[in-house]
Amino acid sequence: MTSDPDAVWRRPAAGDPADQPATDPDPDAPKPTYTGPPPMRRPPQLVPAPLIQPLPPPRQLPPQDHDAIDAEEQQARMVTYGVGIVAGVLTFLLFLFVILRALSG
Repeated sequence: MTSDPDAVWRRPAAGDPADQPATDPDPDAPKPTYTGPPPMRRPPQLVPAPLIQPLPPPRQLPPQDHDAIDAEEQQARMVTYGVGIVAGVLTFLLFLFVILRALSG
């Protein structure tokens, strides 16, 4: 083992057995050939074909009250804005408290 980390990437010396190309174990053996995929066989006639039953028609969806949906969305938007405003005010007050504490100390 050498201390040179690049030694493993260098070519072997001339005449070294590692420098010789690999040889075929039996040069007289016939070369294998690809014969293709195996042939496809039909299933026996005793096997019934799969039966596909028709699906029932889709059911009727319930009616929607669009005015009620719009009112709920507006109420949810107002709650979201309210939570955002409260979070912004609390963040501002915390930031103000940290600055005042840093200036006084």
